[in-house]
Amino acid sequence: MDKSRKIEYWLDIAQYDMDTARTMHENGRYLYSVFMCQQATEKILKAIHIQKFNQEAPMTHNIIYLASLLELELLPAQSETTSTLTTYYIEGRYPSYKKKLSALVDSEKSHALLKQTEDLFQWLKSLLKL
Repeated sequence: MDKSRKIEYWLDIAQYDMDTARTMHENGRYLYSVFMCQQATEKILKAIHIQKFNQEAPMTHNIIYLASLLELELLPAQSETTSTLTTYYIEGRYPSYKKKLSALVDSEKSHALLKQTEDLFQWLKSLLKL
């Protein structure tokens, strides 16, 4: 697969995950909404990595690390969003944390993080030269 097709692939699944995050929020699945926000952000960062370095991104789910590799100049709010999303991914993957996190992620928190992620996602998408 050539570079442009790889970028398109990552962008397509990132957009799908962003759409899924909205749907999960609308259906009251708040923890899963947050999880899908993390997934969307991770995947669009991987698309940018391919564009910038012409190679696959490292196999990691740590979006703070991925953003640092890209040397992105994140605004403080964007840095906070990436930190929050990374935390939810790591903790949300372990069953012992899932119940605790579900209690912490209510509609308001899910909505706020969804909005922050949508803003970050649009900015990241603007960095891609399609």
